[in-house]
Amino acid sequence: MIEAAARPGIRARGPRAESHPLALVRRLDWLLLATAVALVAYGLWVVAGITRFDIPGEPDYYLVRQAIAAGIGLVALIAATLVPIDLARRHWRALYGTALALMFLVFLVAETIRGSKRWIDLGFIQFQPSELGKVLFVLALAGFLVERAGRVTRWRTLLYAVGLGAAPILLVFLQPDLGTALVYAAALFSLLFFVGVRWRQLLTLIVVAVLVILSVLWFLPAAGVEVLKPYQTDRLTGLVDRDRDPSGLTWNVNQSITAVGAGGLTGRGPTEASQTRRDFLPEHATDFAFASLAEQRGFVGSSILLLLYLLVIWRGLRVITVAGDLYGAVVAGGLVFALVFQVFVNVGMTMGVAPVTGIPLPFVTVGGSSMVANLLMIGVLQGIHVRGAPARRSFP
Repeated sequence: MIEAAARPGIRARGPRAESHPLALVRRLDWLLLATAVALVAYGLWVVAGITRFDIPGEPDYYLVRQAIAAGIGLVALIAATLVPIDLARRHWRALYGTALALMFLVFLVAETIRGSKRWIDLGFIQFQPSELGKVLFVLALAGFLVERAGRVTRWRTLLYAVGLGAAPILLVFLQPDLGTALVYAAALFSLLFFVGVRWRQLLTLIVVAVLVILSVLWFLPAAGVEVLKPYQTDRLTGLVDRDRDPSGLTWNVNQSITAVGAGGLTGRGPTEASQTRRDFLPEHATDFAFASLAEQRGFVGSSILLLLYLLVIWRGLRVITVAGDLYGAVVAGGLVFALVFQVFVNVGMTMGVAPVTGIPLPFVTVGGSSMVANLLMIGVLQGIHVRGAPARRSFP
């Protein structure tokens, strides 16, 4: 699906000149960078409003922590821009091993919080390895696929890639974190698409995936084998009938839809947003942050956020077209598609059109690991862009 952007004479100045910091700065995608910074700033403003009354006497409690995470993320963005992306391609095995090690570490040292083992307590911050793992996953699997680009349409290579992807997906699923596991699966599918796997092979994998989902939700439970936790099954099946348990399992979704509708055109403001302020909307700063934004800032405030996402996605897709090689294009495609998937599912679940899976809203959901991982992703995209084909960057 993607052709390598290499052309004769495309790197006229040599690798040392292209790696000079000043040269990299001149070739940054400034619109992508400005939009990412705007997203961070807008997200902090949203967090300030939706968490103002969460901690009595400390209205800025979550805002300060989110701002610290944003600072760490900006450092990660700069580092990812400066480090040559080719380094990740050559050492994809080390990245894959690191991702797996982080997933295993969760089961060894993480505390169980609300039935899940997802966070490692570092004292000053709680680190969620699966968030960083999203970026490592894409970098590693893209390296494997590009290394075998000439054989990627062979079923043996394809199944090997699916097997490599299935290991971290399974480990995340067992935490349990169904939402993040779905993000990993979506990223894997996009990597296969961008590296050039045939359509009929992709359709075959989709059919197999659908059969697996149906087995997990219905076929295996009917045979007495429960794969998902009861609350996970109820979240997924509750999408079909939200009124069957309005005071229990589907309470979150119903309250979220109410919050979104209550915001109107310009919102009710932090003080008058009763769904958020009075905790009628559970997880209003995490899973349902978009619903809280819609209630407080209305259609206008929600549209601004979605427009910023659209700009990041547009510039991310453009990075694919200017990538200097196949690896950069595949990585950019995988990262952008994972971002699109997260935004679509999170916003969709707040309005009842997608199942509640716990996928965070990028740059907005309260959570330091998510913020750092998203800014790292922007840095990787910038790193691909600045080392891309100069001939293809003549137009914005």
